[in-house]
Amino acid sequence: MNVIHKHPVSNLGYNFVDRKYIPKGKDEYHLRNLQNRNGIEYRKLNAQEIEALVRNRNTSDDWNKIYVSKSFNPDLVKNCKFHGLIRIGKLEPFYLEFHNLRMAVGLYNSTIISCDLGNNICIDNVNYLSHYIIGNEVMIANVNELATTDYAKFGNGIVKAGEDEQVRVWLELCNENGGRSVIPFNGMLPGDAYLWSKYRDDETLLDKFKEFTEKLFDKQRGYYGKIGDRTVIKNCKIIKDVWVGSDAYFKGANKLKNLTVNSDESRKSQIGEGCELVNGIVGYGCRIFYGVKAVRFIMASHSQLKYGARLINSYLGNNSTISCCEVLNSLIFPAHEQHHNNSFLCAALVMGQSNIAAGATIGSNHNSRSPDGELVAGRGFWPGLCVSLKHNSRFASFSILAKADFPAELNIPLPFSLISNDVANNRLVVMPAYWFMYNMYALSRNAWKYVNRDRRTEKIQHIEYDFLAPDTINEIFQALKILEALEPDEAGSAVITGWENSERPTVILRLPQSLTIFRELVHYYGTMLLIEHSLKNKISNFEELKKTLSAKIIRSEWLNIGGQLIQKTEIEKLKRNIRSGKIKSWDELHNFYRQQGVAYENDKLEHAYTSLLEILHITPKQFTPALFRQLLKQALNTKEWMCKGIFNSRSKDYSNPFRKMVYDTDEEMNKVTGRLEDNSFIQMQLAELDTLKKQVKLLEKKMK
Repeated sequence: MNVIHKHPVSNLGYNFVDRKYIPKGKDEYHLRNLQNRNGIEYRKLNAQEIEALVRNRNTSDDWNKIYVSKSFNPDLVKNCKFHGLIRIGKLEPFYLEFHNLRMAVGLYNSTIISCDLGNNICIDNVNYLSHYIIGNEVMIANVNELATTDYAKFGNGIVKAGEDEQVRVWLELCNENGGRSVIPFNGMLPGDAYLWSKYRDDETLLDKFKEFTEKLFDKQRGYYGKIGDRTVIKNCKIIKDVWVGSDAYFKGANKLKNLTVNSDESRKSQIGEGCELVNGIVGYGCRIFYGVKAVRFIMASHSQLKYGARLINSYLGNNSTISCCEVLNSLIFPAHEQHHNNSFLCAALVMGQSNIAAGATIGSNHNSRSPDGELVAGRGFWPGLCVSLKHNSRFASFSILAKADFPAELNIPLPFSLISNDVANNRLVVMPAYWFMYNMYALSRNAWKYVNRDRRTEKIQHIEYDFLAPDTINEIFQALKILEALEPDEAGSAVITGWENSERPTVILRLPQSLTIFRELVHYYGTMLLIEHSLKNKISNFEELKKTLSAKIIRSEWLNIGGQLIQKTEIEKLKRNIRSGKIKSWDELHNFYRQQGVAYENDKLEHAYTSLLEILHITPKQFTPALFRQLLKQALNTKEWMCKGIFNSRSKDYSNPFRKMVYDTDEEMNKVTGRLEDNSFIQMQLAELDTLKKQVKLLEKKMK
């Protein structure tokens, strides 16, 4: 049976914290007093104010426990029940309006227990409001329960005084059996989640991460919930143990429990109708609406969940959108898109700039006797319609998978590849460099789009969105090593083994073309970085350029740490510094990200230069002015080829008869789709080409 305890009604609103958990010399309000920073000077009610409150059908267990500001107006408090210590800011005869919601300033038709209320707030029909500190000009209407417990953690994976370790919330990322679990905390970045979930064989490192997290929070019981200035909450059912920033907007939520919702005047977070969120952290500027279910989760800033999405035991990176579908036990780096009701993502590490299409089932097929399979996908992962994959699988960057039910585990090391299941011929087919041959428009536009849509105001981690960067260039070198060892047939195809866990062949298509494109891309990457460096630093001649370049000749290894590319040597050094205690907190680790972001431009330039030397099979001494001028012309040719590919891949949408057949005239099609000639992205690329022509012409004169 339910255990229901009886207490004297006079105790309602008091003894929020058990005496044994209150420090010696303190009372139950000591943490509340520290939390309340509104600066309001409170006073006791006078006899006339108490009389007015009683006349307005208000009750209190002790009118001496109600404190008010100098500008308090008792006529604006009606039909409320007060219990415990209540502090109320000024109430003035105004009404507040937000999105056509108009509410008179004041407290109406509510039960309020032990709360601090700011200036000119509107509270109406809140059935149970308990232990909250509420800011100025907050609007709250029609809420069943808005309460805080003495052990509130606000979504952070901490344990309060007197609690058992078993109550701690962990996020079971990347693996359903919990083998990569991390402790969530407000402010956790994608890089933090990756480092913690990845290096599971380093017990000292894992212990340090737990220490970092423990140091962020006080184990004391008795913290109140907070609602920041100008936040609006209407028509919600249960809001329990939720910390809310300023300028947030909640409407029609069913249940919000054990959450931190970050929000401020420039990064407003919203939670809408039918949502149920439990044990989570919501970053700044997030939007969650229309029947979302999220449990044990972190949403990084400016992310969205909508239209019935389910996010469970997962981390969603910045500037990402998930709608209509289900995501479980996954770590997702920034700029992820997943829009369709019947797509499923489970037990996956997805390294950003990804797009999961309708019907894609990533993680439902386990090939072991327990649900411990994993999938690792590099940047730009794009499984197409109705793709079904088996765990374990791994994909290089910018892998696109054609519609198929792939029958076995995959390990695809070639970037920019199209991967297909050729059922008719019972073979796996891989086309390297597919994007550059057939879909240059999408590849280039996505890179631009992600930069344009990065709304982070605090960019602690420098996220790389360019498809040619140290990680993908290193993968191209690996691909060249693999492909150069193969002998193509007359059709330009070759057979390889070990990429699929089956006995059927894996066929590589367009082998000669892929080799040519990959080599050209390395030339282009290296030369473009040298062009950018020369122009930015106003380098006047080739000798001056050579002096600014590193003497290193070994191409560096790089890792994708939450979307930020960092040299592997720096990550190894970081781990040593954490283990030794040189880095003592998450803040210091975040400073490491910042420092690496500042160093990235030079580190990337060094990588580009060494990559160029390697692909040319030369030493720095053999890098001459004549060779550089030749590379400048080659880079210009590559840019022209890319612009042509961008135009051609988009023009197919205008010339394909099956796309045109729904329009009676070209004019009708242009009105619906827009004219190809007016495409803003294509125009931007042509403008970049014109700029590059001028830059190359200028550098050709200087580099002698």
